[in-house]
Amino acid sequence: MKLPFAGRLLAVAVLAAASAALPVSSAFAETTEKPKVALVMKSLANEFFLTMEDGAKAYQKDHSGEFDLISNGIKDETDTAGQTRIVEQMILAKVNALVIAPADSKAMVPVIKKAIDAGITVINIDNQLDPAVVKSKNISVPFVGPDNRKGARLVGDYLAKQLKAGDEVGIIEGVSTTTNAQQRTAGFKDAMEAAQIKVVSLQSGDWEIDKGNKVAASILSEYPQTKALLAGNDSMAVGAVSAVRAAGKAGKVQVVGYDNINAIQPMLKDGRVLATADQFAARQAVFGIETALKILKGEKVDGGANGVIETPVELVTKEQLTQ
Repeated sequence: MKLPFAGRLLAVAVLAAASAALPVSSAFAETTEKPKVALVMKSLANEFFLTMEDGAKAYQKDHSGEFDLISNGIKDETDTAGQTRIVEQMILAKVNALVIAPADSKAMVPVIKKAIDAGITVINIDNQLDPAVVKSKNISVPFVGPDNRKGARLVGDYLAKQLKAGDEVGIIEGVSTTTNAQQRTAGFKDAMEAAQIKVVSLQSGDWEIDKGNKVAASILSEYPQTKALLAGNDSMAVGAVSAVRAAGKAGKVQVVGYDNINAIQPMLKDGRVLATADQFAARQAVFGIETALKILKGEKVDGGANGVIETPVELVTKEQLTQ
């Protein structure tokens, strides 16, 4: 099911006005009003983010006395300008906390600094902001999310067991300026290098089905000996499956993905997709919201190494689904 694209505000509860005269943290501490938490995601055309939103809304419903929630998404995975506008709207709305899955790891940092300067607690989820750019702005933004490199390595290692040394594979990367795309590509490469499997092509599919399909078709045409396609998310894997079928190579070219969206599960069961990684979309936003609420309450948050609060990621195969 596709919901209308961004620009829309999904107000989960009636929002109380926060005191404009006080910094957010002290305003929250000195009033009985519930904090307002804004969840800003990437493309709501991507099932992963719809699942993330549903998880956040369910959590807010169960904790309606603790906070109010506004959730937003953008039109497509590369709509950095649209996401910037949403953050600016949230600053004007005087939200107490912003939980964001940034569309770009570098380009979103300036507007996030603007939010922090306005007294808003910002939590980064899904795609980590570029640490060097964050540091250059003299701000600190906790990242709550999985180790994408480790998750991709799990998928890549499983795929490698089905291949042999010297085989050729292609990688379909997400948006190349995002940290999670880069980390997943690194994890895939780690696994292929360890198994002496040759990566003959690396191209961006922008996280999207259609672009993933075009890139997969291009790789299969240019490198006809390709034995597998490693997609940085399941949307691109869905596109790759269609390209494999169109090339007449179903059953001959393996496809793996990342995210474990509902749409990929029938493909895992019938073998069109070999494996994916589950980073628990429904819980990921909740992890971020919980962290934001702790900070707003003045509670200590263990940021771990480099301000990273690591969340789970697990390999998913046909065997797991049939257990």
